[in-house]
Amino acid sequence: MTIRNLDALLRPKSVVVVGASGRDGTVGNIVARNVASGAFRGAVTLVNPRRPVIAGYKAIGSLAEMKQPAELAVIATPADAVAAAVAEVAALGTRAAVVITAGLTAEQRQRMLDGARPHLLRVQGPNCIGLMLPGLGLNASFCHIDPLPGGLAFLSQSGALITGIVDWASDRGIGFSHILSLGDMADVDFGDALDYLAGNVEAKAILLYVESITNAQKFVSAARRAARAKPVIVVKSGRHAAGARAALSHTGALAGADAAYDAAFRRTGLVRVQGLYELFEAAEMLARMPRLKGERLMILTNGGGAGVLAADRIADHQGELADLSEATRRALDAVLPANWSRANPIDIIGDAPPERYRKALDIVLADPGCDAVLVLNCPTALASSTAVAGEVVAAVTARRTVTSAPPSVVAGWLGGPSGEAARKAFAAAAIPVLDTPAAAIDGFMHLVEYRRAQTALMQTPPAVPGDVSPDAARVTAIIAGVLAAGRTTLSEVEAKDVLAAYDIATVPTTIAANPDDVGRHAEALLAQHGAVVVKILSDDISHKSDVGGVRLSLRSAAQAAQAARDMLVKVAHVKPDARIAGFTVQAMIARPHAHELIAGISVDPTFGPLVTFGAGGTAVEVIRDTVQALVPLDMGLARDAMRRTRVIRLLEGYRDRPAADLDAIAAVLVRLAALAARHEAIHEIDINPLLADEKGVIALDARIVVVDPAVTPRTEMAIRPYPAEWERTMPIAGIGDVEVRPVRPEDERLYADFFSRVSVDDMRLRFLMARPDVGHAFLARLTQIDYAREMAFVALEPDNGALLGVVRFVADPDYVRAEYAVLVRSDLKGLGLGWQLMQHLIAYARAEGLQQLHGSVLGENATMLGMATELGFTVAVDPDDRALRIVTLDLARVDRSIA
Repeated sequence: MTIRNLDALLRPKSVVVVGASGRDGTVGNIVARNVASGAFRGAVTLVNPRRPVIAGYKAIGSLAEMKQPAELAVIATPADAVAAAVAEVAALGTRAAVVITAGLTAEQRQRMLDGARPHLLRVQGPNCIGLMLPGLGLNASFCHIDPLPGGLAFLSQSGALITGIVDWASDRGIGFSHILSLGDMADVDFGDALDYLAGNVEAKAILLYVESITNAQKFVSAARRAARAKPVIVVKSGRHAAGARAALSHTGALAGADAAYDAAFRRTGLVRVQGLYELFEAAEMLARMPRLKGERLMILTNGGGAGVLAADRIADHQGELADLSEATRRALDAVLPANWSRANPIDIIGDAPPERYRKALDIVLADPGCDAVLVLNCPTALASSTAVAGEVVAAVTARRTVTSAPPSVVAGWLGGPSGEAARKAFAAAAIPVLDTPAAAIDGFMHLVEYRRAQTALMQTPPAVPGDVSPDAARVTAIIAGVLAAGRTTLSEVEAKDVLAAYDIATVPTTIAANPDDVGRHAEALLAQHGAVVVKILSDDISHKSDVGGVRLSLRSAAQAAQAARDMLVKVAHVKPDARIAGFTVQAMIARPHAHELIAGISVDPTFGPLVTFGAGGTAVEVIRDTVQALVPLDMGLARDAMRRTRVIRLLEGYRDRPAADLDAIAAVLVRLAALAARHEAIHEIDINPLLADEKGVIALDARIVVVDPAVTPRTEMAIRPYPAEWERTMPIAGIGDVEVRPVRPEDERLYADFFSRVSVDDMRLRFLMARPDVGHAFLARLTQIDYAREMAFVALEPDNGALLGVVRFVADPDYVRAEYAVLVRSDLKGLGLGWQLMQHLIAYARAEGLQQLHGSVLGENATMLGMATELGFTVAVDPDDRALRIVTLDLARVDRSIA
């Protein structure tokens, strides 16, 4: 991942247009006109070999005539000239280019990248409408109008969609900080742009139009970082594209491209909307009101019907209406007609004049139980909608002067042209306004969903319950045997052995070669169980019940043997080409009130392994009550996935049915995720049914499909898993053996005791301030790290698990350099713990291919500077702050005996 040189793309000081055209109506002409005629204050150069004047502006004949290279090149030449233009501007020193030209062949595209790479020139496009930076007055696109400056960033793969949203936004006074048409994303993609915008103060919120993701790991990492900093709203097209391919298992058939994207958006904290109109609603809300202090909504309306529609809509979204307190009710009684609704929604009656709106809104805004207010207005002949808007604006403005965190206000102004003046008044006061109650609620709920996503990102998930010790070696041996035999599908017995190796309970199962053998196996099982189940065994039959290949509740050996004979006849008729390997015989599990669930693994070509969970049974693909979640999982994420199904309401218990063991179900999902993460050969897992009740869970049937990763590599996991291979036990003189491992989210609970044993002076030396705010949000950022771009190792006392010290680095987005920090409990200083932690971090950084570690150390911190020097760091005075020292370690030259 890299944002290297993106500053030249997104904050250029000079621009050159290569391919500027003198022919009206051409892309080169429109781009040249937009760049040259705008408010951009930097130098603009137009290049055309035949025309000295383009669109009324002076042009030069070639790039060689430029006295200084431009930071940004905009290229609109024919396709066969793009590569040469990119190479030429790159060689001159230009650091970024927007390639608008469409129609490049694969060979032309590669030559373009080859010309850019040696000079680290970044390329946006090709096949895009360009770049717009309203804050700089730069319109380097062929969009027909200039967008207004503002706080929204918009990234889109569709150029046409950009022109549409710019048109819509201009009419509503909504402005943008950045508009990027990403086009074919040959170089700069969503991950790069999100990474840059996450730290950009001008972009208050980000809108995405996504057709496809080209680098899932980069996207997920950058999206998570961006969503923690600001709202990110995404619309994904192609939701119903043919993604549910033919598969050997239910989980493979249920998974599709859209399910994977949805799982990725949820995991990263992005808020997904389903269409263009919802994206417009989100833009309206984010432009005026990017954050909420809470979710409790009060509805104030002059139309009872409109209020009811709004209340219904918020119920559809599982939103929350604020309770009307008795004090607020009495205050409203004093200013409203006797027949007002006396409840939320607050119907102030259809004849409400502007003054009634103002008095009621003043009272509602002062209610401490109200986080936001939706003000609805249905136009009548009795009161001017414009005058009502003026009173609403006045009430909101007055409240903002009283408190720094007043309730947010959304306006729903019904009616057409008659409401235009009101909408302008709201826009001027930074109050979002939408056209219908439903649209207003939808827009409000986008912000609620963002707030919930933020909460989810900051949650501290619980650890997996119980003592789980997976036998990974056993699984590796089983898979190796299957692949060596030329098979890709494990037998049911092998599949259940794999699950058992990861502590997933299964029913005892044996393999019988023929019907007589079935009878003998059944007799042995019936000695301990009341009944048995017989199933056909064939790699050619995916769903055994579809061909009559399953018989239940067989209570004698003779019945079991006869069932097997009947199966052979039925299967030979229904699927005559199937190769029969025998039968499986297993105990019949009698749990009459248990729920049939499905759990499994599939592999998405973009995001890698996904866990599937939902309602199971033979009708699973008809019911389609399933969700997917990205691997890896913890208990919190597993429970969140479960809550997004309909079957969860049954699992939580109803009437006389007790609740199922939800922790046991979640643990199965976590263990499946660990199984998929550990064993790259696994392509599909299907547990159906997974029986669940208050006693726990048990897998009745299982199917596992594997591939040889050396022949068919599996798509990389979008989220890097916990790196267990970097766990160590280190002997520390004066302390004893210390457990050193990567930090985990559940380690947050350890920090309160740890910080209580760090002196104020040591905290100042580490954080360069007296003491940071060590609340939940701060600690969540320390413990819920993205192993793909940062690392933290914690040192733990082996007996009680107390936190003794921590070392970490956060890499630059290009993963070349990383900033490190180390902190040890004050009572343990001088014992060598910090030295050992630094050695471990350096070894990890080198293994990751990082080139440099650096840090900022106060000049008075002699202990840290001494250790850094001994470890091979160079020390220099920070030119911007002479109290600081910049310490730098060249990892390519580090003494390996130290690391």
